[in-house]
Amino acid sequence: MSKKKFTHIDSSGNPAMVDVSEKKITKRTAKAQARVNVGPEIIALIRGNELITKKGPVFQTAIIAGVMSAKNTSAIIPFCHPLGLEDCQIQIQVSGNSIIIDSMATITAKTGVEMEALTAVTVAALTVYDMCKAISHNIIIEEIKLMAKSGGKKDFKR
Repeated sequence: MSKKKFTHIDSSGNPAMVDVSEKKITKRTAKAQARVNVGPEIIALIRGNELITKKGPVFQTAIIAGVMSAKNTSAIIPFCHPLGLEDCQIQIQVSGNSIIIDSMATITAKTGVEMEALTAVTVAALTVYDMCKAISHNIIIEEIKLMAKSGGKKDFKR
């Protein structure tokens, strides 16, 4: 049986924030990705590298929403430490009937930025949905995943 345990549960079984006071400060990065299947009807409306709706430019708005959400992750996920992100980049591309959203978050701190990178792509995907739903509700946020992380106790790469 595995000796792994949940980090956000204390010895009494109660929810708890992880104490990072003894950890070393290191440069930490995380990459995440979301895939939003918007279907051929919406894909057909993309011109150049952007989709413009009555609400405005979808991709540009999704990038701004993603970065804003990454900076505020600790306000919406209870045990995330408040972090002063040093960098958060979001890129959006089209692949078939899907919009692929990638994020990379960077910080020099005692804790990682996986949740910030994941929050960025999640909120960017929700923004795409919100801005495109007038055209079609046949939009599926198919996948949200951590692609890589580095700088902490364990590095990870998908």
